[in-house]
Amino acid sequence: MKEEILYRVPGIHCGHCEAAIREELSTVSGVEEVAVDLETKEVRVEGTGLKDEALRAAIDEAGYEAA
Repeated sequence: MKEEILYRVPGIHCGHCEAAIREELSTVSGVEEVAVDLETKEVRVEGTGLKDEALRAAIDEAGYEAA
């Protein structure tokens, strides 16, 4: 069953931030789609069997922190 998780990531502000987060999250098992909104500083992850811990670790690996 497809699910959606939303993270607030206050440190994002440009296209590089967006690309780094997309790249790291795309490596996480179960992730099918990543949407980054620079205006609201939110990251939406869609997929199946998503694990919060793994997603937060990927955001951290990209150099950002999910609030």
